[in-house]
Amino acid sequence: MRNSFYTLLLLFLFTSVNAQEYSKLISEANKLYETKDYKMSTDLYDKAFKIESKNPSHLYNGACASSLAGNTKKAFKWLNLSIEKGWTNLKHLNSDTDLENLHSKKEWGKTIEKLEKKLEIIESNYDKPLQAELLTIYDEDQKYRKQIHETLKKSSDDSKEMQDLWKITLQSDSINLLKVKKILDEKGWVGKDKVGAQANSAIFLVIQHSDLETQKKYLPMMKEAVIKGNADSGSLALLIDRIEIREGRKQIYGSQIGTKPDNKTQYVLPLIDPDNVDKRRAEVGLGSISDYVKNWNLSWDVEKYKSELPELEKLNK
Repeated sequence: MRNSFYTLLLLFLFTSVNAQEYSKLISEANKLYETKDYKMSTDLYDKAFKIESKNPSHLYNGACASSLAGNTKKAFKWLNLSIEKGWTNLKHLNSDTDLENLHSKKEWGKTIEKLEKKLEIIESNYDKPLQAELLTIYDEDQKYRKQIHETLKKSSDDSKEMQDLWKITLQSDSINLLKVKKILDEKGWVGKDKVGAQANSAIFLVIQHSDLETQKKYLPMMKEAVIKGNADSGSLALLIDRIEIREGRKQIYGSQIGTKPDNKTQYVLPLIDPDNVDKRRAEVGLGSISDYVKNWNLSWDVEKYKSELPELEKLNK
């Protein structure tokens, strides 16, 4: 038993280290892609995929980088692997300019045909009416939030325009929540195998934007859905963080951002064990926190964050 325990411990440590290295490589590859250094980006994706090659989105992004780098052989390899691992967005595949270098190759037609045949099989099992309902809910959930995002670029958060947008958004959220609650109570957390990935994500978005009691009610259902493959582990992490913060505790994955009342600057809400946040994020398929906070034009300095944490906790009491 003792030897077995240490073997399992070493395996866990090895897996954890690999997950962190994979996450780091993917993050760096993404940065290089953004700066148009496609060759180096491809090299880092290659290193990452030697550790693990399961995430269809990462594989697809690697294919885009290698296509732009002129490495069509590798691009087709990763593109086909992404389809095998679950990439299903045919519309995006056909319109993605990153992959134009592949269009003249004979493998392109075979790749498109492969995905079309896969979609025929997958979608034959879809609940089409439910998928249509959830896609409408998804569009409604995102429509007003996109407007808010754009309006914030030119108006203050307390402007009349913003207040009106939030009022409409909250009304829309209430209607969507009634619909999603009915679906969850009658059908459970419906997986992407029944409605497709985007429709499946609509369920999470509506619950994530709901009141605390609703979030707590459906949290166990989402945890079970993740185990069954019917929900995304990264999305579950975001829901857990939101509940932790709302109940006055520190978040776990660093997904929740606050705004200081005095100067309106944004910050990462109180977080447990900041030193190991990237390890926890990698375990649920999230990228590094340093990349994540760039969405709010923030930079991540763990030592500075730890020194400021006592003051940040006071802001949230």
